[in-house]
Amino acid sequence: MSNSLHSPETDDICLLLRAHGEQLWMLSRVLPLVCKLERREQLPDEQMGAALAYLEVLWIEARSRAAESDAALARLRAPGGGPTGTLRERALRYHAAVRRLRTSLGGRVERLLAVPDENSPLEHAGR
Repeated sequence: MSNSLHSPETDDICLLLRAHGEQLWMLSRVLPLVCKLERREQLPDEQMGAALAYLEVLWIEARSRAAESDAALARLRAPGGGPTGTLRERALRYHAAVRRLRTSLGGRVERLLAVPDENSPLEHAGR
């Protein structure tokens, strides 16, 4: 959203829309791939590298959307940042729920994208 169109009266709506967009991206794009990668039997070994690279790209986009949601939250919480009331409270609660989803899903993504340690017992067990 450009600064020339920004109005404090719409900060709550902006936060709702940003949080909804972030949630939709995580649930429709990131989560299905995470689930598929966690159930490795559904993915041939030769496709694992490409799937992990795709997950990394999806997660970069998810983090970008998270930054936009957090910026909208900061505008809402800033002095003079929008009206108080029911819509503001709902926007804050919705953003908090999306943040919890982000944290939960982020842990799963990080585990999948982690580079295995060469000295790890699991790494040696597969050899």
